[in-house]
Amino acid sequence: MAKLSSINKNERRKKLVQQYANKYAKLKAIADDESLDEGERLIARLKMAELPRNANPTRVRNRCATTGRPRGYYRKFGINRIELRDLGNKGLIPGLTKSSW
Repeated sequence: MAKLSSINKNERRKKLVQQYANKYAKLKAIADDESLDEGERLIARLKMAELPRNANPTRVRNRCATTGRPRGYYRKFGINRIELRDLGNKGLIPGLTKSSW
């Protein structure tokens, strides 16, 4: 189990990302648009820099839904490799079978 403070910190980041998503997307589109002049693009980048750091989507960490473990995360299932194996062996994940050869 991950530290509760780490899990809560990540949840706060997710909320901030959601809060600033529209503003961030608009500024990012302006900053990446090469048809605009450099001045407008620079202003957009400066405004992006004024946003809170945790509003950037890349700062959100994928974590296991059950344990909060950040490593060995499977996006398709939303859990880590250890939980995937445990739940798969118990037959709690539909369509998942243990392979053997």
